[in-house]
This record gives sequence, C-alpha cells and structure tokens, in this order.
Amino acid sequence: MHPKRFARSSGMPRRRSSAEHRLALSYRDLIALTFAILIAATSPLSAQSQAVPIPANAQAKSYGDGWECVRGFHRDGDACLAIIVPENAYATNLSYGSGWECLHGFREVDDMSCREVVVPDGGYLDPSGKSWSCLRGYMEVDDLCLEIVLPPNAYLADNSFQSVWLCDRGFEVDGDTCAAIAVPENAFLKGSSYGQPWTCERGYFERDGTCQAIVVPENAYLNDASYGPGWTCNRGFAASGESCAKIDLPENAHLDRSGNRWECHRNFQRARGRCVLND
Repeated sequence: MHPKRFARSSGMPRRRSSAEHRLALSYRDLIALTFAILIAATSPLSAQSQAVPIPANAQAKSYGDGWECVRGFHRDGDACLAIIVPENAYATNLSYGSGWECLHGFREVDDMSCREVVVPDGGYLDPSGKSWSCLRGYMEVDDLCLEIVLPPNAYLADNSFQSVWLCDRGFEVDGDTCAAIAVPENAFLKGSSYGQPWTCERGYFERDGTCQAIVVPENAYLNDASYGPGWTCNRGFAASGESCAKIDLPENAHLDRSGNRWECHRNFQRARGRCVLND
C-alpha cells in the first residue's frame, strides 16, 4: 500500500496550507467587523445622528441632544438663517433671540430696525439708552418735558409719586397755591404732614379750634398724656371730679404702685372699704 494513502486513511489530521490559513483569518475578521458595525448602528449616538439630521450652518450641541446654529445664524424651524443686523445695531453673537441689539441711544422698532431716541428739551437719556426722563424741575407731558411753575411759598418735591411741589413750613396746599396756616394762640406748628397742622402748647388743651389753659387742682401736677384732663393727683391723693382728695387708708392697707389707690396687705382681703383677715 502507498505510504501517503495509508496516512490519510489512518485518521491523522492534515496540515492546512498557507492559503487556507489566510482565508480562515479573513473570514474571522469579516465576522468581527460586521459585529462592530451592527453595534455602532444600534448605539444611541448613531440613532440620534440618523433621527436628527443637522442642517447647514449648524453644529451638534456640546452637551445634551440636538443641534444649534453657528455664530451669525439663528434658528428658524429646522433651518439656520443668516442674522441680518440692521443699521444702528450690533451683533450679540448669541444663539438665542434676534441675534442683535440696538446701539445706545436707539430703541428697537417692530423687531426689524433701530430708531433714535429723541430727548426733548428739559430731559435726559436714561442709562439704559432706550428711553428718556425729565430733569428735576420738569414734568413729563406726552412727549415733552414742561417746566414746573412753583407757586409762592412752595418748593419742589423729591417724591415724584406725589405732588410735584409742596408748601413751605407754615403753609398748606389750597388748590394751586400755598395758604398760610392759622395757628391759634398758645399753639405751635407740628412737624408731620398729616392731621391737624398745629398742636397746643404744654398746659393747654384743644377745644373748638383754640387752645385753652388746663386748670390744675391743688395736690396735682400737669402730665403729658394725650388723653384725660391733663393733670394727675399727687401720691396719696385720688381724683374726685375736678379736684384731688386725700386717700384715707384703712387699717392693714397701703398705697399701690400708682400712689392714687390703696390695696390690702398680704393675708388680707378687701371687704366693704376695709381690709379683713383671710380665713
């Protein structure tokens, strides 16, 4: 029997040729490449790029999903249109908004152009550069700043939410003028701008637009309370009508903190004007 034929029939493995080896490697590489392509095709990034096409003059966002227009363009639906900067404006280089802003001293009109802010006489351009306000001593009327005419005995007000002028001390507003305040005898002007403009001096009380003297009875003194008769009894005396009567202390009693009433000592209680021992 031929030796080579005997070797094949005996079951011994046959050594591959170099051509067969290269063919097997190529086949494995092809399978690996196909598998990698399938993984890339099913990845979120690939799905996103296929689902959201990026239009001209746009780029993928640096973070998150989607795309944004490049500088000099603004988004309009699914497209990026060139930003047209009108006269007297400048490009903001922002991806949102109109992409431009009016120069200082101009304001936007109909989202299309920039119109100069016309400042009337007696006015000034606001720091924003988009509007104007009137100078002190002027008031806004339509598109003008009119000078404020002060009546005699008046001055410009600092609070623009109230009247544009106020009356000097000793005067009060009377229509378009400042009238002198009639202060009665024994009274003085108040510092507040509300309520009655004058107050009676100490020792006097108001009655019917005048200041009448407070009559202080014997054994009493003037007080500064805004209520009551204007006087208080001395310690040991109690008010009785228009006078102060001496307090007659019963046994086992003493004057209270006010000094104008009495109370029983401890372990005593008040009963019919006396202090009786507690049972």
